[in-house]
Amino acid sequence: MGPKTKTSAAKRRKNAAHGVSRGLSAGYPPGPTGRKRPIPPASTEIRIIPIAFENEILPSDALADVFIQSLHQRQIYLQSGDILVIKHKIVSKAEGQIVALDTIHPSTESIAWAKQYGLDPRVIELSLRESRSVIRRKNGVLITETQHGFLCANSGVDVSNVDGGRHAVLLPEHPDRSAAKILNEIKKSTGVSIAVLITDSFGRPWREGLVDFCIGIAGMKPLRDDRGKKDSHGYELHASVEAVADELAAAAGLVCGKLNRTPACIIRGFCYEPGRGRTRDLLRTAATDLFR
Repeated sequence: MGPKTKTSAAKRRKNAAHGVSRGLSAGYPPGPTGRKRPIPPASTEIRIIPIAFENEILPSDALADVFIQSLHQRQIYLQSGDILVIKHKIVSKAEGQIVALDTIHPSTESIAWAKQYGLDPRVIELSLRESRSVIRRKNGVLITETQHGFLCANSGVDVSNVDGGRHAVLLPEHPDRSAAKILNEIKKSTGVSIAVLITDSFGRPWREGLVDFCIGIAGMKPLRDDRGKKDSHGYELHASVEAVADELAAAAGLVCGKLNRTPACIIRGFCYEPGRGRTRDLLRTAATDLFR
């Protein structure tokens, strides 16, 4: 009787783990008697499933294939309505958005400013080249507007997690297009309809620390407009436009870090509005931006 009980317990554990790894693809958790029960429509539970990569991404790598392979290795299966969130750096690497810093010849002005604050003048020069305009340059901090319209430090130019400082990674040239390409290739390979977000870490006015923001989107609308709806007290909302794409990006940042080789994750359970999203819709115009 003892060995049989032990085997049954091990089998139950194995089956439970298998169900979790598959994300309970039928969409129902097991009930107390083992039978499946429907999740209430008002359920707000959201899961964030990390996707670790074993190897570095190289130029011309097919990211969709890398994602699918990584998921299969971990017995994780995409479900309709999932959101794939990707740190921009692996997208940039796959697209060849990498610059050798020894090819950058900084101007006298960049050299002088970098020397004053102990910075790399080549990174400063590259950041200026990648910018549409300089918003602030003070106390060693360079805030620029990129060609995409993003306001961020150093035009998004980054040397971390590349090769120890010999090369810098730029932002994807067309992040929305990159997101759409990954989405379409995954749909073609798996038949599953998902949304894709590409993110980067930005600072914020008045707040310390970095937070992940959405810089590329496909398959969903980036904003949720609740204007005209009534709250629980019957008050009609007038200004409630929620940047759900940025909120999802920030949530993904909790598991997709610079130090844990986890450049992507799946967010499951969030009810978004499908559609052709544009990052441009998240950007405040200069006329209404009080910080410029």
